[in-house]
Amino acid sequence: MHRRTLLSLLALLPFAAHAQKAPSTLRIGYQKSSTLLTVLKVRGQLEQDLAPLGVKVTWHEFSSGLPLLEALNVGGVDLSADVADTVPVFAQAAGAQLTYFAQEAPSPSAQAIVVRADSSINSVADLKGKKIAVTKAAGSHYLLIAALDKAGLRFKDIEPAYLTPADGRAAFERGSVAAWVTWDPYLAGVQNQSQVRVLADGRNVADYQRYYLASTAYAAAHPEVLSVVFEALRKTGRWVKQSPKEAAELLAPAWGLDAKTVELANSRRSYDVRVVVKDALGEQQRIADAFYGEGLLPRKLDATAVPLWRLR
Repeated sequence: MHRRTLLSLLALLPFAAHAQKAPSTLRIGYQKSSTLLTVLKVRGQLEQDLAPLGVKVTWHEFSSGLPLLEALNVGGVDLSADVADTVPVFAQAAGAQLTYFAQEAPSPSAQAIVVRADSSINSVADLKGKKIAVTKAAGSHYLLIAALDKAGLRFKDIEPAYLTPADGRAAFERGSVAAWVTWDPYLAGVQNQSQVRVLADGRNVADYQRYYLASTAYAAAHPEVLSVVFEALRKTGRWVKQSPKEAAELLAPAWGLDAKTVELANSRRSYDVRVVVKDALGEQQRIADAFYGEGLLPRKLDATAVPLWRLR
């Protein structure tokens, strides 16, 4: 009797362990420009993919990348949707415990400096002394610094107006600023709905690679969850590029934009998702050096000295 009872209990152990294991939750932070995770959210794809692991998904929207990474660092979310390449540099300077999870290949024309069509400004050099709307620590912030440097100017030669994308566009359209530096889909939106000219974009100036990050603690504890998310991102990136009209129709209501604007924005993004390797962090170092040189970072950084997630 004792032996039969013992065997019965042993047979039940896997089921008991499964019953006692509470479902975990993956908290994802995203912003309006988070294309691939927005597609996954609308489709409910991650919820399906992670269900066999007993993982639920919650979604948390942020206005820009820096507040998103601040939330990631203090434990408000576990995974960050793609943020501009500048944002992790600022987070690293603040001592954030973040792991580089994935990156999208460069999309240099997906951000630009724009002026009104009737503006007398015809070159980046003409921005000297002008007030320019830009989102602090965004990729567009580095684009502005790099474009000014190429034109022989310093950041102190212009007057920055640090504004969110929505406030930046409002200031730009009412003439409170001479130029606006922004990224897609905001760039595509103002191009399709207002009379503007692109003064310069990131080509030959700023690569604009977008990074996905996870809290270091979550990356260490749940590599199997991140593997599922990574594969979902990679497949979704290929689908968006292969089905531009269908992707635009799906994203348009989620973004509150027309499909034509969304398709234009998507045409300038690579959506080529890949694992981050140390040798590919060269521009991160250039970004860190540029911000430090302008007195916008508190200390000099080794931008390659960061934890990197590995696909298993």
